[in-house]
Amino acid sequence: MNATVALTPEVGPSWLRPLVDNIDRVPDAVRRRLPADVLAMVTAASSTASLRRDERDAAVLVLFSGPESADGRVPTDADLLLTVRASTLRHHAGQAAFPGGASDPGDDGPVATALREAHEETGLDVSRLHPLVTMERTFIAPSRFHVVPVLAYSADPGPVNVINEAETAIVARVPVRAFINPANRLMVYRRTLSRRWAGPAFLLNQMLVWGFTGQVISAVLDVAGWSEPWDTSDLRELDDAMALVGEQGGLR
Repeated sequence: MNATVALTPEVGPSWLRPLVDNIDRVPDAVRRRLPADVLAMVTAASSTASLRRDERDAAVLVLFSGPESADGRVPTDADLLLTVRASTLRHHAGQAAFPGGASDPGDDGPVATALREAHEETGLDVSRLHPLVTMERTFIAPSRFHVVPVLAYSADPGPVNVINEAETAIVARVPVRAFINPANRLMVYRRTLSRRWAGPAFLLNQMLVWGFTGQVISAVLDVAGWSEPWDTSDLRELDDAMALVGEQGGLR
């Protein structure tokens, strides 16, 4: 997409208003989960990539859907659009993620990138949604991307599906209540790293949401005021946590 896409923060429903109004707090909510030494290493990696100019720009779409709410609370049928990447991909294979990807030369900024990629990956009719605000750009060390999450809203986004099985294994509109439910939350770390690198994750019936996506969703819940107390001492190694996917018998 090469046309300029306007942000319309005023269009969001009342239940998204606390998040839209405090979107600048999301990065701090992410950083609060990281030990000081881990945060220092992540920051240094980002600075090094910028100096070497070998990082790439990317954007992801954080699309919430659902009706307006009379009391301002999250509706029971509100959902968040996620994908699971194909197991054959070079980067982040088999990982749950927001739809999105690398910027193209013709994209007029991160909003255009996020919308184009979401349409290509899920068939989403982007004319049915409203981009609200953008979040702070974040460096993803394994893929060397600087990623801008784009918060968007649609009362009804219409059908979404896997478009290219070589890139995407699952496309799902996941109920927001499944992320809020403390029973679905845990901390995950890679076996090759220490437990100090553990980050927030969500164990659902189709996927384990962890890494960058899990960090952003966890921070969004905190900033929006939706988070409920959960057991942050429940640490699982990544492979062990992945083995539990599908054992819950449905979203809770």
